[in-house]
This record gives sequence, C-alpha cells and structure tokens, in this order.
Amino acid sequence: MTTGAPSPTYPARPRRSRLRTFLPLGIAAWLVLEIWLLLLVADATSGLVVFLLLVAGLVLGSVVIKRAGRRAFQNLNEALQRGGTPAPSGGGNGLMMLGGLLLMLPGLISDAIGLVLLVPPVQKVLGRYAERTVEKKLRQAGSGSLGDAFQQARIHRPDGKVVQGEVIRDEPRDTPEGPRPPLTH
Repeated sequence: MTTGAPSPTYPARPRRSRLRTFLPLGIAAWLVLEIWLLLLVADATSGLVVFLLLVAGLVLGSVVIKRAGRRAFQNLNEALQRGGTPAPSGGGNGLMMLGGLLLMLPGLISDAIGLVLLVPPVQKVLGRYAERTVEKKLRQAGSGSLGDAFQQARIHRPDGKVVQGEVIRDEPRDTPEGPRPPLTH
C-alpha cells in the first residue's frame, strides 16, 4: 500500500572542479617525467652524478629556505617593533622558500623551476602578480583590500590582551561520580 507522500529529493552533487579532476593526473605525469629525466641523466653519465645532483639540490634548498626564513622573521620583528603591520615584500621571501622547497625535491624539473624562482626579477614579477590576484579575490569576496583586512584585525583586537570569561554549558553538571566542581584558574 502506498501513501501519497512524495519520495525525498536530494540536492544535486556539485560538479567537481577542473583542478580536482586534473591535479592528480598532472602530478602523476610530473613524477613520471622527473624519473625519466633522472634515468636519462644516469644513462648519459653515471648513477653517482645523479646522486650528487640530488644531494646538492637538497643542501642548496635547505640553505635557501633557512636564509629566507631568517629574513622573513627579521622583517616581522622590525615591523612589530615599529608598531605597524608587516609590509608585503612583493612575495620575495615566500617565493624564495618555494624555490628552496622545489630544490629540495628530488628531480631535475623541480630543481630548474626552483632555481628560476631564486632570480630576483622573476620574484618581483610573480610577487606582483600574486598580490594583484589576492587583492582581486578579496574585492570579489567583499573584504576590501589586504591592508583593510589587517586594519580590521587591529580594530577587533587592538591591544592583544586576553579577555577573561566563563564557559557556560547547557549540559547537567552532575556526573556519575558526583557534581562537577566549577572551573577555576
């Protein structure tokens, strides 16, 4: 016997983005290409040369990341001592860290891209492009600019002090072991 109630309808699943569709395929193709190039270099030279290239990339990448991290931390300390927000440096430190990370990854393509990211004119161009893209996305989201976002954060937390408060729960305070004591410091 059927009732007159309609069967429940479920909302349509959202379409999978192109990035989520093709990213795994792109990563797999990149890995196969990296391995193929390493084998090609090993055939042309020797396995020891490939090993030395990989170790040199690891060492150089770690030095670059360490240097960029120190510089970013130093810039942050200087900005905080001045009492302002850190000025965007055109993405220099972030791109330098990305270049160091790519150098540390085993492979010749990632090493080449990492070395290109260490060139200052490339860093400036990519930094400006990234900054424009972020500003555009923030404007589309209705948040204003990146500077407005920092300003809003300062308005909501001007002194950075912790506000004392009390947690109030809707659940009963009694447990099988007896009543719970109040929360104290």
